[in-house]
Amino acid sequence: MAGTIVRRMRATYLLADAVDTLRDSPAIDHWQRGRERFEAEDLLGHVLGVDEVDPWQDVSAPDRSRFERMISRRAAGEPTQLIKGFATFRGLEIVARPGVFVPRDSTEFLAEQAVRRLRRRRRPTAVDLATGGGTVALAIANEVRGSRVFGTDISAAAVRVARSNAARLRLRASFGVGDLFGALPKDLEGRVDVITLHPPYVPKADLGDLPDEIRRFEPAHTLTDRSVDGLGLVGRTTAEAPSWLQPGGWLLIEVSPDRARPTSTLLRRNGFEQVRSTVDRAFKVTRVVVGRWPS
Repeated sequence: MAGTIVRRMRATYLLADAVDTLRDSPAIDHWQRGRERFEAEDLLGHVLGVDEVDPWQDVSAPDRSRFERMISRRAAGEPTQLIKGFATFRGLEIVARPGVFVPRDSTEFLAEQAVRRLRRRRRPTAVDLATGGGTVALAIANEVRGSRVFGTDISAAAVRVARSNAARLRLRASFGVGDLFGALPKDLEGRVDVITLHPPYVPKADLGDLPDEIRRFEPAHTLTDRSVDGLGLVGRTTAEAPSWLQPGGWLLIEVSPDRARPTSTLLRRNGFEQVRSTVDRAFKVTRVVVGRWPS
């Protein structure tokens, strides 16, 4: 249209400004080098509807404005998964909603370890505790053919999201509201091959020290079990899991590096063998403590 000025900008310049904004944000936990660039490209790709952004493509004024609003939200601490409304987890698009623990790619290591152990079983059965939106449970259902998968969570809102994700992805997994094993059918006792748990392990007194992107945007019950050492739920799980596992079954618990040793101690104390702390090579900080129930 004559007389109209079309304001466009190359993607590379938009991304450079966005990365600077994210790096300067005190609300973000800058734990991984290059994460700001990855997140900026992810959000711009979401706006443009592409998997990979061409740095020299022109970005229209409306798309630029939408992208800059998203960057402002991220700089305020809001996770990218909530900004987009979904997270990509082992190839699955998992819906993310406020009030439910945000699916993170660092937890792919937990799902990977579960899948590897379940593929060796004739009739694989898995239970995912504190399942949130069903992320790990659905990854297992997707990757282990013929598996029976159950997820439980104390939050009814989380279970609704998990069931919705399962229906949308057409994956067979059952979800129930309950405290740890309380929502499982009784006929599962002694028959589970793998139990997974990504517990709330932050000590109650440390909640205020968490970065804004976690403290302000995650439900408190997904961060802490209100125990002094943050291991209350881990302790209960290691004590109760043996009655649900079949001989040779595995308990897998994702924790932070500083919780790996005491978590290992709890597994050994409750009779588990082959206990060790495994490290995700991609993220380095992710630890999954594993233990096998004796055959």
